[in-house]
Amino acid sequence: MHGPKNGRPLDSGENAVTNSTKAPLPASLLEALGRYDTPTICNALEIVAPERRLIGYTTKPLVCPFPELPPIVGYARTTTIRSVVASGLPAAEQQKRRIAYYEYVGTGQGPRINVIQDIDGSDVGFGAFWGEVQSSVHKALGCLGVITDGSIRDIAQWASGFQALAGSIGPSHAYVHAESFGGEVRVAGMTVRSDDLIHADRHGAVVIPLDVAAKLPDAAELCGRRETPILEIARSPSFTLEKLKEALARSAEIH
Repeated sequence: MHGPKNGRPLDSGENAVTNSTKAPLPASLLEALGRYDTPTICNALEIVAPERRLIGYTTKPLVCPFPELPPIVGYARTTTIRSVVASGLPAAEQQKRRIAYYEYVGTGQGPRINVIQDIDGSDVGFGAFWGEVQSSVHKALGCLGVITDGSIRDIAQWASGFQALAGSIGPSHAYVHAESFGGEVRVAGMTVRSDDLIHADRHGAVVIPLDVAAKLPDAAELCGRRETPILEIARSPSFTLEKLKEALARSAEIH
């Protein structure tokens, strides 16, 4: 697998080795973050990290075949893939690098989420890296789901409970192979580095800066409290414009 910029082979993810030295967040915090949907997490980030209002989340639509699954929260495992051309490596070397990829994906702090950029340009999604086999293998390796601008397949045979956000759904894997792993990727407008903390659900995904993660549950609750008076009057049969103005004023006073 060759680096996306200089063509140098990556063994198990150069950037991942550096980032994985960071101490993982408490499991209880990840569980708490998973109680909120991704739009709520984005709202909370606007409070604790307002500079991220325009960055760090998916901005292009992705297909979610399993919208009923709960939000997932985990550390990124990044990969680039290609499918319109074969890897060109001898079979033995390709197998060696495939194992190195699985070692990268299956080690380090967890749980983990796969973030996969398809680098086939105008042919993005030509071949599916993800299907029955890969979803099952990655679930066994401790991953919660995949976020990719490439294609996926085998929806009916997909690993149970393994979430997927994909650019498209297609039938064939063509010549799909991992080109590099452990580096920076960009998927659906979201830039991700190995070991970034990711929150995702049917709406899309967002990168959570580690230094503000602990503040998000309280900020999410604040968002809910501010929305409550507005929603109550909007859903009330006695709704009036004047009552809406009053509700907006009450909402602005909640801190």
